[in-house]
Amino acid sequence: SLVSIDDLIVYVAFGVIFGGRIGYVLFYNLPFYWHHPLGIFALWNGGMSFHGGLVGAALGIILFARHTKVPVLSVMDISAAAVPIGLCLGRIANFIKPELWGRPTDVPWAMIFPGSDGLPRHPSQLYEAGLEGVVLFLILALAVRLGALKKPGLTTGIFAVGYGVARIFCEFFRQPDPQLGYLWDGATMGQLLSLPLIAAGVAFIAFALTRRQKVKA
Repeated sequence: SLVSIDDLIVYVAFGVIFGGRIGYVLFYNLPFYWHHPLGIFALWNGGMSFHGGLVGAALGIILFARHTKVPVLSVMDISAAAVPIGLCLGRIANFIKPELWGRPTDVPWAMIFPGSDGLPRHPSQLYEAGLEGVVLFLILALAVRLGALKKPGLTTGIFAVGYGVARIFCEFFRQPDPQLGYLWDGATMGQLLSLPLIAAGVAFIAFALTRRQKVKA
C-alpha cells in the first residue's frame, strides 16, 4: 500500500543518513572527529559515505520488514532494483555542484572544475552516473525481467556485485579524498570498502540460487 511505501521511505531515509554519516566518520575522517566529536552532528558541513549509507538502508529495511511482517529479502530486492536511479541522479548532482571530481588527465574530454586547482580532470562523476546508474539499472531490469525476484536475495546480490565492481573501476579515475589520499598499493578507501560489498553480493547470489523453494501441497 501507499502507506507502507511511505513508511519504508522513512525507515530507509533515516538509515541512509545515520549509516552514511557514521561510515564517513569511521572510514574517511576519524582523526578529525576523534578530536571534534560534536562535529559528527554537523551534517550541514557535508560528509557522507555511500557504503555506510547502504548498511544503514539495509538496517532500515530489516526494521521495516519486522514491523510490517513482510519478507526482508523481498523488500531488499525491490529496493535494490530502484537504487541505480537515485545513484545516477546523485552523481549528476555531484557533477553540477561540482564535487568529487576526477584525477588530472589529458584526455580530450577532460574538464576544469570550478574550485579545483585548475588542472584538466576526468569527469568521473559522469563515469559513475553511467556505470553505477544507467548500466547497473539495465542489468537489474534484465534480471528482474528474467525472474530474479522469484529468488529472494538474487536481485540484491546482483546489485551489490555490480555496484562494487563499477565503483572499483571508477575509483581509478576519481580523485581520492584529500585527508586520505591513496592507501595500500595505491588503492582508495572506496575500492577497499567495495571488496566486502562484492563478497556479500556473491553470498546473496549463492544463497538465492541454492535455496530450495517451498513447495505448496
